[in-house]
Amino acid sequence: MKVHHHIRAFEQVLASYDGKLPLHRHLIIYFKQHKQMGSSDRRWASRYIYSYFRLGKALSSLPAIERLAIADFLCNTDLSLITEHTFPAAAELVGKPIKEKIAFVKSQYPNFELEDVFPFDSELSDGIDKQAFLLSLFVQPDLFIRVKETHLPTIKARLEAAGVTVKELSDTTLALPNGTKLEQIIDDQRLYQVQDSSSQKTGDYFLPNAYDYWWDCCAASGGKSLLIHSLESKVKLLASDVRETSLGNLQERFILAGIKDFQKKTIDLLQNNDQILHHYEFDGILLDAPCSGAGTWGRTPEMLYLFEEHKVANYVKLQKAIAENVIKYLKSGKPLIYMTCSIFRKENEEVVNYLLDKLPLKLEKMQLIKGYDNKADSMFVARLIKK
Repeated sequence: MKVHHHIRAFEQVLASYDGKLPLHRHLIIYFKQHKQMGSSDRRWASRYIYSYFRLGKALSSLPAIERLAIADFLCNTDLSLITEHTFPAAAELVGKPIKEKIAFVKSQYPNFELEDVFPFDSELSDGIDKQAFLLSLFVQPDLFIRVKETHLPTIKARLEAAGVTVKELSDTTLALPNGTKLEQIIDDQRLYQVQDSSSQKTGDYFLPNAYDYWWDCCAASGGKSLLIHSLESKVKLLASDVRETSLGNLQERFILAGIKDFQKKTIDLLQNNDQILHHYEFDGILLDAPCSGAGTWGRTPEMLYLFEEHKVANYVKLQKAIAENVIKYLKSGKPLIYMTCSIFRKENEEVVNYLLDKLPLKLEKMQLIKGYDNKADSMFVARLIKK
């Protein structure tokens, strides 16, 4: 039976995953190593493994295939062979709203608790609707792109002509179904940047001026650096990260975007960097801090499944130490933009309170950007001014 083929493929993918790589990267490598899998097999295996992890820690005592049948029912509106075979009572309800489906699972499995999907006791940041957030974890977030205002009508028309459903969220932001093959539709990658809508909204806190000198100190592959450059093309920029590979990706993205006037340095922000930065003074610092990433777990549900809560304390130590080490390179009266993609208060408001207490900073404004209502990530951002 075909369903047994689906079960076997899922079990093999699940057994192969150890959490060392992001799931999407692991699947790319796995499918290259198992070329006998056709496109349909790859598509179903990907769907199953993502659905499985979206159930988080709920019903963890059940066999994997039974958990998968429940998870796939909750995460999708079309019926899979595994759900039909293993959880047949759910077949007629697969197209119902998520709240009805949750209630049905609870009626069939009295031990099921929605809170077990995200069983972390750390307090959530201000304004989080926990129920809405938990329900959002069963939904694949959208793909968002940032475009120049003048290019948006053309790009939107091209996407729609290719049959892509497009939502225009702002003059510069489009939302697309996840998995859209952008590079096959828009061949000039200089026309857009892939960036979550909540991440784009952090730019409202930057407020750069022409000829300012800014430091993106945890630049990774350069999303925030590209964002600040889109806000003010004449800003001077230093991008740094502890990972050389990330800076290599950043350079490729900058070249594609046509940006040439920037510096990049490999810097470990936990060390004394006076020899590298002794003469630098910045008009602004972007600190997109290492964090739990809890606001992105709808996009990376393997982290929802694998994360250990004690790691939050380790991230908090990193966040405080990095902020303390970079603040001396910021000019007086200028902003430190502190950001995380976490929804935990310990990484957000409590770190800000610590920085206000320990460092010569005053808070101008801060916000938890809630993405769970519009199929996006959630992010925290604070604008702190050096006294």
